[in-house]
Amino acid sequence: MTSGKTAEREDVLRTTVAAAAEQRRRAVAAASAGRPAEAIKILQRALRLLPVDSGSADVVAIRARVLLSLGWVQAETVSFADGLVHLGTARDLVSGLAEGPERLALLGFADQQYAAVQTRAGRVPEAIELFDRAIRQLEQALDSPAGDSEMLARALLNRGVAYTTLGRPGAAEADMVRCIELSTAHDLPIMKAKAISNLGDIRLLVGDVPGALAHYAEAVRLFRELAPGLVARTQLDQARALLTAGLSEEAAQLLDEALPVLREQRISQDLAEAEVARAAAALLEGDREQARKSAGSAHRRFVRRGNMAWAEVAALTRLRTEADATLAGASATATPAKAVALAERLASAGLTDEAAMARMLGVRLALHRGDVDLAEKLLEQVPAPGRTAPIDHRMMLRLCRAELAIARGQTRSALAQAKSGFDELGAARDRMGGLDLVCGTAVHGLELGRLALGLVLRGPGNDADARRVLAWQERTRAQVYRYEPMPAIEDPELADRVAELRTVLRMVQQARLGGRSVAQLEQRAGTLQREVNRLGWHTSQWGRPRPVSSPTEVVERLGDRALISFSGPVDDLAAVVVAGGRTRLVRLGPKENILETARQLHADLDALAPDELVAPLVAAVSQSAERRIKRLDDLLFGPDGIPGELLGDRELVVVPFGGLYSVPWESLPSLRGRAVSVAPSATAWVSADEVAPEDGPVVLVRGPDLPSAATELDQLCEVYPDAIVLQGADATTDAVLSAMDGAKLVHIAAHGTHEAANAMFSRLELHDGGLLAHEVARLRRPPTHIVLAACELALSHIRPGDEPLGFAGAMLASGSRTVVAAVNRVGHRSAALTMTDYHRRLANQAVADLAADLAETMADYHRRVASGVSPARALAEATVVDPLRRPFILLGAG
Repeated sequence: MTSGKTAEREDVLRTTVAAAAEQRRRAVAAASAGRPAEAIKILQRALRLLPVDSGSADVVAIRARVLLSLGWVQAETVSFADGLVHLGTARDLVSGLAEGPERLALLGFADQQYAAVQTRAGRVPEAIELFDRAIRQLEQALDSPAGDSEMLARALLNRGVAYTTLGRPGAAEADMVRCIELSTAHDLPIMKAKAISNLGDIRLLVGDVPGALAHYAEAVRLFRELAPGLVARTQLDQARALLTAGLSEEAAQLLDEALPVLREQRISQDLAEAEVARAAAALLEGDREQARKSAGSAHRRFVRRGNMAWAEVAALTRLRTEADATLAGASATATPAKAVALAERLASAGLTDEAAMARMLGVRLALHRGDVDLAEKLLEQVPAPGRTAPIDHRMMLRLCRAELAIARGQTRSALAQAKSGFDELGAARDRMGGLDLVCGTAVHGLELGRLALGLVLRGPGNDADARRVLAWQERTRAQVYRYEPMPAIEDPELADRVAELRTVLRMVQQARLGGRSVAQLEQRAGTLQREVNRLGWHTSQWGRPRPVSSPTEVVERLGDRALISFSGPVDDLAAVVVAGGRTRLVRLGPKENILETARQLHADLDALAPDELVAPLVAAVSQSAERRIKRLDDLLFGPDGIPGELLGDRELVVVPFGGLYSVPWESLPSLRGRAVSVAPSATAWVSADEVAPEDGPVVLVRGPDLPSAATELDQLCEVYPDAIVLQGADATTDAVLSAMDGAKLVHIAAHGTHEAANAMFSRLELHDGGLLAHEVARLRRPPTHIVLAACELALSHIRPGDEPLGFAGAMLASGSRTVVAAVNRVGHRSAALTMTDYHRRLANQAVADLAADLAETMADYHRRVASGVSPARALAEATVVDPLRRPFILLGAG
């Protein structure tokens, strides 16, 4: 009878243990999928199932496993203290088990959980010791019935994270590779996806942003299928990579998607880390209030969790916000003493890079107060950056050294620091993929560039100083245009997203015309734009870097032409004028006056564009535009501007600055009838001028829904009788892209849209939707000469570092020589008249180019070319007829 009851109790106990084990399995799956609150509830139910007073080894073992899982999840969601209580209880239970594989595996499990919590708390060296012991124990037990391949994979994964935190990419990658092998062998797809994501962290550690983004994208794809709750955490990692590349707006968008999910999941560590990243993005965007709020919220969360190391990281982000305001004269809350105290706390937590950043903030704040000796003392305490130091830390150190040199009156030393800084920034930029990543890195050199240009502009303005200014302009601006694009790697997923985006944008347009709501369609378009961007960041490296052109090279290449390169690092606008082999620096007065006049002129010319504008309105707006264009002309070329005798009647190359990119230069009274080429930098102009003409076809394209006034294609067919003509249903994006590849000349008459918020999604409307700047930037052989007879497609979004990017700019950056487009809205009739006139004048040039191949001597070639008209001259003659309503410019070399 007693034997029967014992057997019955044992059966109940086995059933209970099995039920608790199943509950724990479900809880682990929920936690792994990013549902920690659900996991805690299940684990607590599992504990309630188990008898407290049982001495059964099976009950003790499953209770220990449940407590070890619960301890980790509570450490993540509540506090380290709560989690460690459960881990300590579990370890005590395991210690009481008999020697054997079960005890060994549980000890490994316990050490892995402790180590993971220690890593999150910032105690990484201690964590790695625990991971080493845990992995040895788990490996020894692996071939026994108690063996746990999943826990071994998890320990390898987490030790790899710890190695990454310590800046040991080689050891970290070895652990991740082994984790992936184990996960593949034992069918652990979520673990494998986590390891892939962590490979992204390792690539980011060594400065490979495109590689990091590629791993993150793959992890997000897997998580969306396997564990959607983990996507938000990976978005945080993606945002950090984008901040490294200077893409603060894109990082902020990702974080704004992730933060609500993380709040709902109640994973307070990830949520607080995301708030720190959001503060960093806001600071880069100049939103100090958002930065202060996000950093403050993160700091409070870390303190509540007991994670003081991360709390100090949040405090550093908050101090950077305060220092930014103090250095701008907007507050006085940041002090050198506060920075030094924070640096000491960060150093005691083992955060050497962060401690160095705090000391560098102290250096800048001390210099701001005029305490040069303190600044020098603090700078001596900043160690040389390590191999894996972030680029923003490197640039900050160069800035501190340069500012201290200026305070000591050592201008040459300051400029040497700036030059070295831009060399380091260039090395980081050279590894980027996608135009916007290459563009974005400029933000890290913004202050250093202003310092250097401000220094060289202090000179007396002689020829030598003008050359120095030009050299520094070229080092610090429009670096995206000094790359020779590399062939893009075909990506079917990217192509699918672009095709869907094109369809959605067309649906938005049709819905607007029909008076229907577009909110949901616009939301989907925004999501697709972000996906296209993200896929484009890592499809392939953008291009091979070309050296910055020296002033001597620019002078030689210009020949009889003149160049004006504007810059405004401080309050005044200045221009370097290169003409007749000489350089001269001209100071033009307050920058804001000139830029505001340019903005007002732009608004007037937009208002003047419509063909159907009634005569009285045309007269009124024209009068306003004439006043403003004359004022801008006086500010730039009047008595206190650039002397006319410097330019003579030379053809002109203009390198604008900021808001001057929107100026239709050939409409200015002083430049009407003059051949003008516009370029983002002298280096960009030299690169364009070196482009060898393609011996391909002429391609003429007409988009849909153009009014009857837009008739230039009919006229151009007479000018180019052998041209490839795409119109109606033939004018699809695929057909146009294919025809453009390798063409000598492409003319596209279509509706155009400039997207100011994201210029790479500026587009031309074709039969099946918009042709995006994102697509034309990756043509294998871009057309030598492209004419965009559409509104505003010469406009650029100006990123920090005076990095202009738009549809026309994307064509130039991808390797075209000459891009003709409008910087304003333009009426269809005006566009048609301008373009017909332009091409008729240009046609003689085409004949001369053909004749060049038949010429026996260069003299004969030049005599023949003299009878034709260059693109810049053709455009000057075509726009001078009606300068206010023909706001076209030639971008590149004309």
